[in-house]
Amino acid sequence: MTEDLTRSTVTTQEVLEEQREREEERAFRAAPQLNKSPLHGLWALTNRDLLKWYKNPIQLIISLVQPVVWLGLFGKAFNITGLFSSQPGVTQAEINAVNLGTFGTTSYFSYLGAGMLAFIILFTAAFAGMSVVWDRRFGFMNKAMSTPVGRGAIVTAKVLQSVVRSLIQAAIVLVIAVVLGMDTSSFSLATVGGSFVMLFLMTFGLSSLFVMLALRSSDWQTQMAVINLLNLPLLFASNAMLPVKIMPGWLQSVIRFNPVSYAVDGVRQMLLGSGSSAAAAAGYGVLAPLWVDFTVLVGFAALLSVLGIVMSWKLLSK
Repeated sequence: MTEDLTRSTVTTQEVLEEQREREEERAFRAAPQLNKSPLHGLWALTNRDLLKWYKNPIQLIISLVQPVVWLGLFGKAFNITGLFSSQPGVTQAEINAVNLGTFGTTSYFSYLGAGMLAFIILFTAAFAGMSVVWDRRFGFMNKAMSTPVGRGAIVTAKVLQSVVRSLIQAAIVLVIAVVLGMDTSSFSLATVGGSFVMLFLMTFGLSSLFVMLALRSSDWQTQMAVINLLNLPLLFASNAMLPVKIMPGWLQSVIRFNPVSYAVDGVRQMLLGSGSSAAAAAGYGVLAPLWVDFTVLVGFAALLSVLGIVMSWKLLSK
């Protein structure tokens, strides 16, 4: 009898042990597994930076002041059409022909308005690297690198938040330019959408460049010096403000190596029709065919983004 009880107790213990092992196995399988996707954490990091931006509308307003001042004051004050119309015997048709041959459109303000889209994107993208500097300085970068989030995702998140901010601000500037008198005769869903594809590629490449330059920096003064060193040459050694053909020969060669020039040229061809046969007949020459503009920007964005991710694996450390 005692032997039967002992055998029964042992059997019960074995059954309970087996049930406990099964429950532990089910609990282990139900537990969340480590996400090893290269995109893991990308949206969380992107939204974190965007949250700081759209929760502070004053920052958005201030960032729009400079391009609006250029459009409203410089664009309207630099009245080239008024210079021609003040001459006796000059007709409006002759003025339009001169403007069309010089700017690819009958209005310098429209020409400048397209350039201001690149202006706002260039300056917004330049400050993408400042976010890296502040995160490193205040310790958030160390926390991010202690998580399973990949180094490439950290860099890409910084680039994406800059892209979103840049395109939103460019859309606002475009609306303001239209309100102030920008020519909309060539506007359509396809041309506006294609223009923003060009601007997307431009800001993706530029943001990747400035983030890459800030990967090992914890000094905001150094980063500001880098921004000032690159921003103005990229802007003025382009066709954003003035036509290429009125610039010195050596500067025209520099402009052809500037990706900003191809973005502005593509935007003008789509939004203003500067690549039309009428503009060509009047003497205006585009920087490159539209497909060349697009190809250059795709290559620029791809090269800089890949280079930024590769550099993050080597340079981004605690």
